[in-house]
Amino acid sequence: MTPSLLFDLDGTLLSSDPLHVSVFIKMFGERGLKIDEPYYFANMHGRHNSAIFGDHFPDEDPAVLSDEKEARFREVLGTSALPMPGAIALIDKAHDQGWATAVVTNAPRINAVAMLKATGLAGRLPHLIIGDECSAGKPDPAPYQDAMAQLGSDPKRTLAFEDSPSGVASAAAAGLHVVAIRSSLDEATLRAAGANQTIQDFNDPALAIALARLKGT
Repeated sequence: MTPSLLFDLDGTLLSSDPLHVSVFIKMFGERGLKIDEPYYFANMHGRHNSAIFGDHFPDEDPAVLSDEKEARFREVLGTSALPMPGAIALIDKAHDQGWATAVVTNAPRINAVAMLKATGLAGRLPHLIIGDECSAGKPDPAPYQDAMAQLGSDPKRTLAFEDSPSGVASAAAAGLHVVAIRSSLDEATLRAAGANQTIQDFNDPALAIALARLKGT
């Protein structure tokens, strides 16, 4: 089976958490609820919008609020964003080596497409697995299981790159070696969620340890 690299998107292929935080803070403030960045990472990071809004605003339609939140996110994202350092080089290396690649995300498809276009990664990562289009989203293992089925991947020769506890848990439950990006959370938090190792970004020398698994070394 083909070695594979599976990438989360938000916070993994680009540093998008500050944009999400700003949108949530504004929407919550408009409804009389003050939150801050630590609250976001402790209670909201990596969760589905419907669950977040359902918990905090049970008298409003979570689907409507989710759509509004994501529309605002796309507005602040714009049409150009920097990918995570080293991401393009790693993806190009994967293609040169004949490794399969895919994006596995809980983001709505319209957002995922916008982020990939903004970072210039759309043409490099054509395989896109969306949590809401699977039998269950992260932290359930279904998105990663679907990705491996589509790519014909061997779990023992597949790496999953994640940045949130729910994403790490999803990939770990699918039997993957999980490399967590410390874009927002520290190593202890990510390892507690099930990460096998952590890196700062895709330029981190420690990435070589994970890539060696694809060659069976």
